[in-house]
Amino acid sequence: MRVLHILDHSLPLQSGYVYRTLGIINQQRVLGWEPILLTSGKHYAPGPAREQLGGWEFLRTPMPTGLGSTLPGFRELHIMRDLKKRLAEIVSQVQPDLLHAHSPVLNALPAIQVGREYGIPVVYEIRAFWEDANLSAKRFAKPNLRYRVARRLETYAMQRADALVTICAGLSADIAARGIPTEKIAVVPNAVDRATFTGPAPPDEQLAAKLGVRGKTVIGFFGSFYFYEGLHVLLRALPDLRRCRPDIAVLLVGGGPEEGNLRELVIELGIADAVVFAGRVPQTKISRYYDLVDLFVFPRLSMRLTELVTPLKPLEAMAQERVVVASDVGGHRELIRDQETGYLFPPGLPNPLAKGVLAALADEPAWPRIRARALQFVDSERSWVHSVSRYAEVYARAFRYHQLVHVADKRRTSS
Repeated sequence: MRVLHILDHSLPLQSGYVYRTLGIINQQRVLGWEPILLTSGKHYAPGPAREQLGGWEFLRTPMPTGLGSTLPGFRELHIMRDLKKRLAEIVSQVQPDLLHAHSPVLNALPAIQVGREYGIPVVYEIRAFWEDANLSAKRFAKPNLRYRVARRLETYAMQRADALVTICAGLSADIAARGIPTEKIAVVPNAVDRATFTGPAPPDEQLAAKLGVRGKTVIGFFGSFYFYEGLHVLLRALPDLRRCRPDIAVLLVGGGPEEGNLRELVIELGIADAVVFAGRVPQTKISRYYDLVDLFVFPRLSMRLTELVTPLKPLEAMAQERVVVASDVGGHRELIRDQETGYLFPPGLPNPLAKGVLAALADEPAWPRIRARALQFVDSERSWVHSVSRYAEVYARAFRYHQLVHVADKRRTSS
C-alpha cells in the first residue's frame, strides 16, 4: 500500500512532531507499506525540492512568496493554495492508494480537495488543534475571531475526511463532542522507538564536566521552549529547591520562542550558575544527555491544549528509565500514574513544583519500582510497533467510508 503523508515539517528540523512522523513511517516500512513524504510551505529549513535525509526522501512544497505571503490569514491561504498544486503534481506522479494528512488543518483541506478530485481516500491525523496550538504558544492570548474561524475549519475538515486519527483520549473526546461519529475516530497514541531508547548507561563524565553538572543532582527538561511548557515556573522554583538541596542544577535541552525570556529570567533570579542551556541535540546523541539526569520535570501549565494533548518527551524519559515528575494536567495524566509510574504536582506555581520535586527526591528508595512500572507501560502500550499496527484498521475504514461516499455522490450526480 502506497501512503502519501502530507506533513507540516520534517527533518532536518527537530521537534516532537518530527519524531512522531519518523516513528510512524519507519514502522510502516517494516509492515511492508510504502510511505511517501511531502511537506507543506511551512517547512522553513532551506533545501531542494527532493531531499534525502535519515534514509527517507522528502518532497517539498516551496515556502510562500510574493504579495500577502507574510500577512496573517493571507499567508495561510498561500500555503494551502501552493500545497494543493504541489499535492496534485505528486499524486499524478506516484499514484498513492491513500492520502494521510497530518496536523495542522492547513494540510487537511488541500488533501481533502485533491482526494475528492482524484478519487483517493483521505485520513486526517489531528495531533493538536491548530487554533489551540497557535493560542497556547503565546503569552496571555485569548480566543478571538481568528481562533473561532480556525476552529470551524478544523470541524469542517473532520467532517469531510474519510477517517480521523488522533493521539490521545482527550482529543478524541473533543472531536466526538463536535458531532463527529465515534466510529470515524481512532486513537494512535504517541510512542517511542525502543531501538533508540534502550535504557540507561553510565553517565558520560566528560559531557557532564563540559556542561558543568558533574557531581550535581540534575533536574532535566528536554523539549521545545513554549510558554505553555511552564519552564518559567521551574526556574522560579529553583531558588527554593537549592535552599533545601544546594547541589541541584537544571539542564535544559532544546530551544524555542521562550528561550530569550528564560535566559533573562535566569539572570534576574541570580541562578545562572545552576542552569545549563544545552541547545538542541540530535536524536542519535540524546541518550548521552538522558544519562546525566536524575529527575525529569515537565511543568506544563493548565490550559486547553495541555489538558487535551499528551506530550512525547515524558515517554522518552520513561523508556530511558528516568524518573519523571510532571504537572497534574490532562495530557500528563494519560501517561503518568502518581507514585506508580512517576509523580504529579499541581500546575502553575513554583511552590507546589518545588514540593513535588523535593518529595520525589526524598522517595528515591522507590525509584526502581517506579522505573520498572513506567518501562512496563511503555513496552506494553507505547512502542511504535504497538501504536502503528492500529493504522491497518484506520486505513481500511477510510477505504470503506470513501467507497460509500463515492457511490452516493455518483448516484446523486446521475439523478
